[in-house]
Amino acid sequence: MKGTLSGDPTARLTAVGPLHHADSNTLSVLTSSRYLKLFRASGAGAVLLGAEHGAEPEGPPVRIVVADPHTAIASVLQVMYPPRDRRGSIHPSVRLGKRVRLGPRVRLDAGVVLEDGVVVGEDSELGANVVCGEGTRIGKRCVIKPGAVLGSPGFGFVPGDRGVTKVPHVGGCLLEDDVEIGANSCVDRGSITDTVIGAGTKLDNLVHVGHNARLGARCLVMGGSVIAGSADIGDDVIIAGHAAVGGHFRVGHRARIGAKSGVISEVPDDTAVSGFPARPHQQFLRAQAALFRLAPLVSRLEEIAAGQGIDA
Repeated sequence: MKGTLSGDPTARLTAVGPLHHADSNTLSVLTSSRYLKLFRASGAGAVLLGAEHGAEPEGPPVRIVVADPHTAIASVLQVMYPPRDRRGSIHPSVRLGKRVRLGPRVRLDAGVVLEDGVVVGEDSELGANVVCGEGTRIGKRCVIKPGAVLGSPGFGFVPGDRGVTKVPHVGGCLLEDDVEIGANSCVDRGSITDTVIGAGTKLDNLVHVGHNARLGARCLVMGGSVIAGSADIGDDVIIAGHAAVGGHFRVGHRARIGAKSGVISEVPDDTAVSGFPARPHQQFLRAQAALFRLAPLVSRLEEIAAGQGIDA
């Protein structure tokens, strides 16, 4: 991280905190103009901020001007609060099936269950009560948070004249290197092929990935989102909270899916979509604005109808 310091270079900082709770020992961050009021009243010992706010006449005098305050504070947190090194630890309550393979420095917390044939790559961490179904493969440096379930059979049923027939799932569940799976998230195993989470992809809490789905590299999937079976997600895709991607649809590289959107058709590369059904973001905003403008028109029409004795 590179930045330009103004103010007292000997200021001693021992904590990181928000602008409105910061004291003279606390480093804080200004990420947006909407927080200028808090910045001007803050007692922070120093503040990370962008160049556009570096000359503010009010506020803490010790300032570090950086290109991107979000990135800068992330780097600082890693230095000031280094994680406790617990690699290579396996809790006594862990249950291991047959032919399980663990790489060097793997950490397994309390209640972890690894069924037969599970592979966990080096430096990966599995939180409390994580369950990995038979044959699940986890790459290097992965983080699986508490309560996540990987490689459980997917939701596969075929309705027929005699009721519902369950489809056996014989595919696998593959997490490539540097993947993070949030707490209580579920990634199903494939039916006849693998469900794949690409390298560097991060899933938030309570995310569900259905059988045979494929997520590319470096995707970000926010809390509560659902990716249905056989969906194909490209690289560097961002899926906001509570969005849903329908089965068998393709979401192109670098696409952006808005919060609570419902994707029921292909999304091209480099496209932002919102709404249900999901459509180009600007188109969705225009449609919403038009809908809100209709409300007073309807009210006026009802008044005119009432004045003419017409039952509206």
